[in-house]
Amino acid sequence: MQRYFAIEKKEKNFILSDSDLHHISNVMRMKNGDFVEVVYDHVLYKCKVCFDSSISIIFDSILPSVEDTREIVLIVPVLKEQKMDLILQKATELGVSRIIPIITERTIVKLNDKESKKIERWSRIVKEASEQCKRISVPIIDNVMNISSLNFDDGVKYVCSTRENVKNIKNVMHNILECAKMYIVVGPEGGLSLDEEKILNELGFVSISLGKRIMRVETVPLFILSILNYELME
Repeated sequence: MQRYFAIEKKEKNFILSDSDLHHISNVMRMKNGDFVEVVYDHVLYKCKVCFDSSISIIFDSILPSVEDTREIVLIVPVLKEQKMDLILQKATELGVSRIIPIITERTIVKLNDKESKKIERWSRIVKEASEQCKRISVPIIDNVMNISSLNFDDGVKYVCSTRENVKNIKNVMHNILECAKMYIVVGPEGGLSLDEEKILNELGFVSISLGKRIMRVETVPLFILSILNYELME
């Protein structure tokens, strides 16, 4: 069944966005009485599609659902559209709960007055990815931040580093797996500057190496999140 996230619930009727209703009627070409999955307030419902003067999404039953309660916060630089879209989509599929876009010294993309439109677009991408991979939550997209603003009191915190003589991700994995919340910072093309990494270290982020290979920025989140998914798999 196709999955959608409801905006509102009124008794047995779920309210979907106009774009979702368009998808139901014009893309999926559903018929009266077809069933869809609807997520509202982290609960999964089976619903019937009813066509009358408008489209109604009517409650049928509650479906069982399970999602990992561990919170993974991915902190990534603002990138060009294609790379950013890939990271947002795949990070959602791999279970992140929050994504914080950042501006760094080597960030190429200039947002100017386009930040709100970018966040709206990014939010749409993670919503669609959440529906596709059958999640019951959509990752939160934060406003764009800078390095010095990444001051968090909870969870374990790591920054991906290209410096020599830093801990390998394999050596810190047990700390990651034992915590309920983790923050992971990925640098831009060319990496974080030494000053930026130093600021993060002062904020409690531990520098970790991903091995000898130098990966593209869009590969790094997928690499780390894939490791976590494998280790956390039941």
